[in-house]
Amino acid sequence: MADGGDLLSARTASAIAEIGRETWDSVANPPAAPYNPFLAYDFLASLEESGSVAPEAGWAPAHVALEENGRPVGVAPLYVKSHSQGEYVFDHHWADAYERAGGRYYPKLVCAVPFTPAPGPRLLAADETRRRALAAAIVQIAKRFGVSSVHANFLSAQDAAHFAAQGFLPRAGAQYHWFNRGYATFDDFLAALSARKRKAVRRERREALSAGLVVRHLSGAEITERYWDAFWRFYQDTGARKWGRPYLTRAFFSLIAERMGERVLLIVAEREGVPIAGALNFIGGDALYGRYWGCTEHHPFLHFELCYYQAVEYAIERGLARVEAGAQGEHKIARGYEPVETRSAHWIADPGFREAVARYLAQERAQNAAEIDFLKEYAPFRRG
Repeated sequence: MADGGDLLSARTASAIAEIGRETWDSVANPPAAPYNPFLAYDFLASLEESGSVAPEAGWAPAHVALEENGRPVGVAPLYVKSHSQGEYVFDHHWADAYERAGGRYYPKLVCAVPFTPAPGPRLLAADETRRRALAAAIVQIAKRFGVSSVHANFLSAQDAAHFAAQGFLPRAGAQYHWFNRGYATFDDFLAALSARKRKAVRRERREALSAGLVVRHLSGAEITERYWDAFWRFYQDTGARKWGRPYLTRAFFSLIAERMGERVLLIVAEREGVPIAGALNFIGGDALYGRYWGCTEHHPFLHFELCYYQAVEYAIERGLARVEAGAQGEHKIARGYEPVETRSAHWIADPGFREAVARYLAQERAQNAAEIDFLKEYAPFRRG
């Protein structure tokens, strides 16, 4: 590829360490942009070094490094996948249909942050020309690898447009985010709700801790191995119930504690000094990202308290613009979280299969837009 006399070339790396922290972070989290913890070298490297992401786990790194005259100028997180788990953009039925028709769906390529349904950039470069070049390079890599498809998940609007220009099919989904509209306190937020919803939130918060539970916010060195061991038990229980087996290894949590502990917020509930529930969050430059929750004791509304209300309080105290509470969950609407559209993009090699997927996605996008409009009517805020 050439641009104004400068020669652009792309290569793949089978480990993020081959690209290096300085190169990766210079484009993934440049000083002028809000910090995104999931794009950080330390987060992605911890996934790989802990064995959570590895070929034997069905995630083989093939990260893209874009070079200009031999100098690195852009990167993209890319993986060869042998299954469709841990992506949060579901294509299992596509795989089933393609293979029933005689095709081979796996392996495929995924441009995403593993196990992390948090929207953000995926084409990591300083300008639009290089981002376009990264999108084009991913298509060429797909052709060279001979894969059935490429899936770029939880994209920024700008990246979605770059992928669309390369022939990717757009797909829409929905999440629920809380937005800070200049609230000084949690009570200010409650004042924006209707009287009925405000009363319901107060009741839920009161009942969640009625058994004498104590809530703690822990970050950095405050999260000792004792707390990580407790959270690991919570995570295993939730993972076993939701996914059949947890995606992350115990080593991953120790690595992120060591490398980016100040960007981690663990909200725990204790009974008589013993942790019985916890919610793990990552702290971004302008957002708090809720990721995992679990418990060893059931208490009514405790999930809502730790995952939603405590997160909102933290965001207000720190002046963060929003809380992103992860995938799914229409129940979040009643608690002040609002439906927002998420974006993904999909490149299909087989022309006939691409046409069938395109028809499906057109219908799905219309349904998704209608559903978001419908759900907005149930927002708990005061009218007018």
